[in-house]
Amino acid sequence: MELAKKNSLIAPKRKKKIRKDILHENIAGWLFLSLNLIGYIIFKLIPIILSLIFSLCDWNLVSGLKGIKFIGLKNYINLLTDDVFIKSLVNTIVYAAVTVPCSVFLALILAVVLNDKIFFKSLVRLGFYLPNIASMVAISVVWSILYMPTFGPINQFLISIGIEHPPGWLSSSQWALISIIIMSVWQAVGYNAVILLAGLQSVPGTLYESAEIDGAGPLRKFFQITIPMLSPTLFFVTVISIIGSFQVFTQVNVMTQGGPGTSTSVLVYYIYKAAFTYNKIGYANAIGWVLFILVFIFTTLQWKFSNKDSHVN
Repeated sequence: MELAKKNSLIAPKRKKKIRKDILHENIAGWLFLSLNLIGYIIFKLIPIILSLIFSLCDWNLVSGLKGIKFIGLKNYINLLTDDVFIKSLVNTIVYAAVTVPCSVFLALILAVVLNDKIFFKSLVRLGFYLPNIASMVAISVVWSILYMPTFGPINQFLISIGIEHPPGWLSSSQWALISIIIMSVWQAVGYNAVILLAGLQSVPGTLYESAEIDGAGPLRKFFQITIPMLSPTLFFVTVISIIGSFQVFTQVNVMTQGGPGTSTSVLVYYIYKAAFTYNKIGYANAIGWVLFILVFIFTTLQWKFSNKDSHVN
């Protein structure tokens, strides 16, 4: 009886101690998370909310906070009749539609080649990856020199092989966007190839050996083994490329400033111009939310198509 009484007294104390320990652990956990959480709230969540609010306002940056006027959806309605916005939207979609497939496809071919037994594999891999870690401003300046219509190395080479009238590249409204796309694909291929190469190295070699025994050739092994096994990595690379392509800015700002005319104007560059050249903060935020919706739609579509392919496989 006495032992039972002692146990009945000890049990509540143990429960109380356990609750206290759990509380201390929870407090410690929240304290560790607090800095990250506070940083997220201050630097991400609050700016996102303010951006949505400002997109519904007319605000000239020069007028200060007193100049903020709520106008509802007028900024979004004005976008429908803004020729520069429409041209920037079209250019952005064209840029993404060409850059993403080309960079992913070339990176896949390059990754397959690098995955085979070649000499100085690490050095070659580093050489292809270097453009990704180099400054985009420096790369843009170098390519601007390469694209010079008269004395540029590219046109000098084209003239040397018999092309009398080479493209004007950045000075031509027909070739300027193509020029930026070529440079962006060259810059993105190395990063994508390294990611895909990591995925390739995780594919079991026994699959290829079994396929060879069954008489499968290189193309059959590529489409029936390599592509299905790389589908998660390809999905990741494609989504990252889509998001990056819709955020293109530095190349345009350094190489063309949106010109000639509006032939290379893209959404992020137009956001920059609207906010810091025309001082239309509300209008710039409205363009930013349109860009967010576009990226969300394209990423969601890619995710759905990727899921369908995985179910089929």
